[in-house]
Amino acid sequence: MIRHLVLFKLNDGVTRDEPRVVAGVEAFRALGDRIPELRFWECDWNITDRPIAYDFAINSAVEDTDALQRYLDHPAHQAGVAQWREFATWVIADYAF
Repeated sequence: MIRHLVLFKLNDGVTRDEPRVVAGVEAFRALGDRIPELRFWECDWNITDRPIAYDFAINSAVEDTDALQRYLDHPAHQAGVAQWREFATWVIADYAF
């Protein structure tokens, strides 16, 4: 199994309640039911206000590197990424477990 973690930081001046951010969150929340490669899926807002904290997180799992690539290439994933690219930056970690 491969754990796929993503932490998002909203760009300066962007707030959680902006319509484009709300739409981006909805797009990512829906992925768990839309992409068959996902064995585990959760995402949500950070609940702390520490300055080093990121704003939104995805924690997911897939079977192997081929499944990870299919997930990354999936049109629903690509559509969500395109939305988030407009208002956030992110870091990613993928590891076997």
